[in-house]
Amino acid sequence: MPAHDPSDSDDVAGTTRLPSSPVRQPLSDSVYEDIKAMVMDHEIAPGARVGIEALARTLNVSPTPVREALARLEADGLVVKRSLSGYRATELLTRQGVEELFEMRLLLEPRAAALAALHADESQLDAIEGLLENMQSLPVPDGPYATYRDFAALDQRFHDAVAEAAHRPLLADAVERLHSHLHIFRLSSLQSEDDPTVAEHERVVRAILRRRADRAAEAMADHLNRSLERQLGRFAQE
Repeated sequence: MPAHDPSDSDDVAGTTRLPSSPVRQPLSDSVYEDIKAMVMDHEIAPGARVGIEALARTLNVSPTPVREALARLEADGLVVKRSLSGYRATELLTRQGVEELFEMRLLLEPRAAALAALHADESQLDAIEGLLENMQSLPVPDGPYATYRDFAALDQRFHDAVAEAAHRPLLADAVERLHSHLHIFRLSSLQSEDDPTVAEHERVVRAILRRRADRAAEAMADHLNRSLERQLGRFAQE
């Protein structure tokens, strides 16, 4: 879908915008989300070349916001830039790649949850609980990336918030840099109405709120191990 140019405005000068009017997304963010959706939904195939000029024509924008979007997607780990050949969409994780990703997460995140239970301040506890409540309020994600984008974003913010609440900056930075959520969601969208992710998050939050470091670590490890099993099960179905 062509990205919207915020300069194309129907507003009349001097009129007051009604509170219900939608807030328009900056062009750079809109282009980023459009290209990200194309990568996540495999409209841009894994490993395929990503042409700046072609994308600019498709999205009806100049090449500048496309370049900016690709730089952000490179930081996300969704595209790679190679000398002489430009950008390409990253390959999907292999079974071994998924196992290695979760191996790293299991080293980092249970410890982060335990430390969060010990050190999180009240505002951080409120933020973690609020993210859980937001996830609980979303409809079951299914279908293309657009339908589960909010769920994926909240999922990542939840894990990042727990790590930040550990008050260990290097640990939080390591968790954030894994960019694990985009890679996992890119394998396939959530498929069942009884997906247990939110319930597993709830057990983590409950332990952190009760300041039970051992239970928080156990709940996080259980969540990650179960998530790994679900991901590996998708490889078995192929």
